[in-house]
Amino acid sequence: MLPKTIQNFLEKNKIKYELAKHKKVFTALDKAATLRVKPATVEKTVVLAFDAKEHALALVPANKNLDKKKLLKIINNSPNSPSYFKRGVGGVKNKRVRFSRADFAKEQWVKANIKGIKIGTTPPFGPLYNLPLFLDNSLAKQTKIIVNGGDYTLSLKLAPTSLIKLENTAKGNFSQAKK
Repeated sequence: MLPKTIQNFLEKNKIKYELAKHKKVFTALDKAATLRVKPATVEKTVVLAFDAKEHALALVPANKNLDKKKLLKIINNSPNSPSYFKRGVGGVKNKRVRFSRADFAKEQWVKANIKGIKIGTTPPFGPLYNLPLFLDNSLAKQTKIIVNGGDYTLSLKLAPTSLIKLENTAKGNFSQAKK
């Protein structure tokens, strides 16, 4: 069953979706195989920490890896970067955001700040968690994508345009082919 917080968020934001129930999986590639869909249409949500101060969600397809350096460059060079992060730098809004490091968020931070879901099943709804969302261009080009639904046996099929319309969402090219 879809967690109530996610269901309410989808309804409030008028996001059309289909539920996709499947066997228990722990990776996006396994999800693609289980659902018999192309890995390029299945997303994985990554929770990131920038300079261990600010956090964000990044979405990349199952068949690619996140390139943290590319994402960092996009954020540092974006004129909109202060608006992505609620506090700005040093608590000053509209001050140019510059980060020197992007890392995966610590599990302890994720557990404390992204509630109501199982670890590793974070849905790509940045505003639900007061986090900016960065969507890789390769996913934005798809007509429908399969995203995490907060549980290991539940996913959502939706249009990536629904995510792009959400507050504090940006697109960019920050994935790379798996090696």
